[in-house]
Amino acid sequence: MLKHLRKMSVVLMMAMVMLVTTGSPILASKADDTLRFAWKKELETLDRYFNTAREGMIVSRLICDDLIYRDPVSNKYKPLLAKSWKWIDNTTIEFELRQGIVFHNGEKFDADDVVYTLNFVSNPDNKILVQRNVNWIKKAEKLGPYKVRVLFKKPFPAVLEYLAGNLPIYPNEYYAKVGPEGFGRQPVGTGPYKVVEVDPGKRIVFKKNADYFKASPKGQPAIGTLVQRTISEMTTQVAELMTGGLDWIYLVPTDQAEKLAKVPNIKVLKAETMRIGFLQMDANGRCGDTPFKKKEVRQAVCYAIDRDAICKNLVGGQSRVINSACYPGQFGCSQNVKTYEYNPVKAKKLLAEAGYPHGFETDFYGYRNRPYAEAMVGYLKGVGIKANLKYLKYSALREKTSANKTPFIFLTWGSYGINDISNITGSFFRFSKRDLTHDSQVRDWLEQGDTSIDRKVRLDVYHKALSKIADEAYWLPLFTWVANYAFSDELNFAAQPDAVPRFFLSTWK
Repeated sequence: MLKHLRKMSVVLMMAMVMLVTTGSPILASKADDTLRFAWKKELETLDRYFNTAREGMIVSRLICDDLIYRDPVSNKYKPLLAKSWKWIDNTTIEFELRQGIVFHNGEKFDADDVVYTLNFVSNPDNKILVQRNVNWIKKAEKLGPYKVRVLFKKPFPAVLEYLAGNLPIYPNEYYAKVGPEGFGRQPVGTGPYKVVEVDPGKRIVFKKNADYFKASPKGQPAIGTLVQRTISEMTTQVAELMTGGLDWIYLVPTDQAEKLAKVPNIKVLKAETMRIGFLQMDANGRCGDTPFKKKEVRQAVCYAIDRDAICKNLVGGQSRVINSACYPGQFGCSQNVKTYEYNPVKAKKLLAEAGYPHGFETDFYGYRNRPYAEAMVGYLKGVGIKANLKYLKYSALREKTSANKTPFIFLTWGSYGINDISNITGSFFRFSKRDLTHDSQVRDWLEQGDTSIDRKVRLDVYHKALSKIADEAYWLPLFTWVANYAFSDELNFAAQPDAVPRFFLSTWK
């Protein structure tokens, strides 16, 4: 660790010297209209449906379009490939499609592309990786050259959200010819950028789509060329950013982001994301007769932890404390519920009332952000709860939870960027393997909200469910996560809660 820190210091010192002596980055990307950016993860395929990486989402939204676009500022749904839509009933929606749009390979966009894509990805035999994005689709039907009907297996009010970023439309003729493997090497879409070069695992070159349709709510791309590079070492990314080899990096560790914030010509943005943290307690007794079956114990945990201090001192940036079991910006996520301020005296009193005047001992599981968990262990110790911290890989933690062996867990959830409460509450409070609550009333309220297309009904029942979750202290919602971005101060860049950069919205200053 010490060796790594010394290496980081040397890299930063060398880069600082080069900046001070030259007065500007070695490369001037603004001058050649090329935005150079990097990420760590190697994408095995550029087919969005066969990778789950956030980097795959970035590529997809640059080169492909969905039927609908959710404005990242207003969160309003706007027509993209679809010109308009209307609900026929609670399991059917119809789309009128735009005309005159072409894919990057010259193939004409029409209803055949939409029907082919939706039917292909919703067919379980094709085994796309994120089934929750498509398993609600019963089938898509062509009603005319530019008209499509989509039928659901059951009422699914969040359909617009899923169609606004998770279901890119592919060219049916090209995809049928090359398949997922060929498309993964050379993807083709209708989007604002086209892929012109792929060096697998090393770099992708995108060029502005000069023929991108003018009515797109994404707007017209401003930067001529994007060059993505895969650089596994963050220290290398940082050094290249500082010396002008890169213009943009993200997911920068906090300590390095703080150093970069002091460097001339570089801007650091610690932006809030849709990912939230929470403590999950075995209220249902799935793991046996644990203390967490008692409401007073769960409430004591909630009062024992100073979430605000952890949020400000460890997470930082735009992070904020939350009180409901969802991200505040999601549809249906009311924050008007019972809150738990930091009050260790009250926590100790509740423990005594529950029959634990001297506290108790429990295993405490987690999989990421260990410093946050260690801080919580300290707060719990202060009220008499000895939490034995056990860190596992996420896959192992998930399996252990399914086997009813995790009574107390520190988890996070990013909702896959879905701006609808149904993604998170549906995953944790509707009797799935993740549900440690098994409250039938909460489940029924959520079922009603997840299947009604009446906006008022959804808001009402979601509020009831969230209120009971808070009253019973089934969870302790913690705070929102941040993503640290660092980029050239010549670049206009705005981060979004889903942590998917939209370079088609970026410009040079």
